[in-house]
Amino acid sequence: MRIKKQINIEIGERIKQAREAAHLTQEVFAERIEVSPQYVSDLERGVVGGSIPTIKRICMVLGITADYVLFGAKETKSLSLIEDKIQKLTQLQTRCLINMIDQFIAAVNEDSQSPE
Repeated sequence: MRIKKQINIEIGERIKQAREAAHLTQEVFAERIEVSPQYVSDLERGVVGGSIPTIKRICMVLGITADYVLFGAKETKSLSLIEDKIQKLTQLQTRCLINMIDQFIAAVNEDSQSPE
């Protein structure tokens, strides 16, 4: 039996939370980051650590930052930048943006729930 490192356990928990928030099964997630489902299971349980290329793919697929994966840091700076840009939009532009975001989220959720 392998000994789990605390850092791998913490990183694995954050990856699992982000994967579940994205409504992805381990199987679909594994396919998207180009690893086996067993590796995803081991990673989320802290049995193994992730390589830099794998962590990079995880961040891209889940839309999270490496700071969050590695340190648990929530990214607030980019949200502030987005808020600043949104505040400069007209009411009509804001409604269009909200509609686009709603459609995007619906499409992503639909895609993640379709059997592959």
